[in-house]
Amino acid sequence: FSETNRTYPHAYQVWRPTFDAILLDNARESGADVREGCAATAPLMDGGRAAGVSYRDADGRERRIEAEWVVDASGQASVVGRALGLRRWDASFRNMALYAYFEGGRRLPGADATNIFIESYEHGWTWHIPLRHAAGVGAVVDSELGRRDIAELGVEGCYERHIASTLITRKMVDGARMIRAPRVVKDWSYTSERMAGDGWLLVGDAACFVDPLFSSGVHLALMSAMMAAAYIDAAKRDISLKSAAAGVYERLYRAEYSHFRELARLFYASNRAVESYFWEARRLLGEPEDADARAAFVRAVAGQSPRGYERAVLDSGQLPDETRAAIDGVESARRARAAAFAGADVLTAVPALAAGARIERRPIFADGEFQWSAVLTSDERPEGAPISRMVAALAASVDGKATVAELSERLTRGIEPAEARESTARAAVETLRILAADGAVKLAEK
Repeated sequence: FSETNRTYPHAYQVWRPTFDAILLDNARESGADVREGCAATAPLMDGGRAAGVSYRDADGRERRIEAEWVVDASGQASVVGRALGLRRWDASFRNMALYAYFEGGRRLPGADATNIFIESYEHGWTWHIPLRHAAGVGAVVDSELGRRDIAELGVEGCYERHIASTLITRKMVDGARMIRAPRVVKDWSYTSERMAGDGWLLVGDAACFVDPLFSSGVHLALMSAMMAAAYIDAAKRDISLKSAAAGVYERLYRAEYSHFRELARLFYASNRAVESYFWEARRLLGEPEDADARAAFVRAVAGQSPRGYERAVLDSGQLPDETRAAIDGVESARRARAAAFAGADVLTAVPALAAGARIERRPIFADGEFQWSAVLTSDERPEGAPISRMVAALAASVDGKATVAELSERLTRGIEPAEARESTARAAVETLRILAADGAVKLAEK
């Protein structure tokens, strides 16, 4: 993490029982009515609206509780999602994970002792996650192979066979004591047809789960939980946001999920080091079914330094030709538009909104809350980009007739003192440059 983020140069490997207890205790101390030992069994529906849940208490008795909102944070059980038939399995990742925990054993040498280690081998890949007092060690294999091995050897025998097939991971657990028997998760990648509805929201794994290659589960869970809390607050505060912001919640969550999905897909497709059925089948995954999600991913990663999650794939992986060509195409187009703007006599140039560009009033998620904002959409960025009032005023005045100098003068008219007026004028020119590079504005000499 120190390679890409000086503010947060490290991450934490956490023991989930302790971490989950911290979260639960904090919820209780913050005023939540916590009922331990209970199991939610189904949502209570009033027509199409969620009105509460039925659950089984610690004594095994069936109970019901009414609620204004039902937030399904039940993980892969997805109580609401399953009841409403929302789950859609992802055919691209038909994998199985087997994992266990060990005390003792070896770690990576030196400064890497607390880092995650991932190793690819003939039948898939393994992970070794060092914790304070233990290590989590897992193997990801093809589902069909995993089923056959479990039928032949049982879960523990299957797990031991695959760990023994590795070059380095097997040495890291040699002599270690297994403290939890291996567990199995299979065919895990999925998303939900809808993630928000009347009186209900899906968060975390209840909404979607992607291949665990990038350990994205807690990130997606906390991100969606914060957005869910903000959405419910907005719906109670401003009724006009209730239905409009639901779509934004789902779009943002689905976009983040799709980003990790595309990275996992590219990672599998880019591994040229191992020649086997597992890797060859995943090199031939082809284009994802959701072309819009892939296009959004290409736009997101083009023209910027890779984030920590992306670095291993975009910097080190051998990307499929079509993906590299798509990223290069977006970057090339942006550079060409920026160069055209820089090469013009900017102040006398006449900007016009590009075909398909428009300003709309939409709900957005910003500063930890859902709110109404001006959003600029274009053919290059159909998902839209929130813009400030100044940028909205500037873009709205672009008419294909006024020069950059005239637009700047209109925008800064009446601003005092002169220094503020001059800085605003410079900001206006820089804003038009960014909009031109982004494809929302085009320039023509007057």
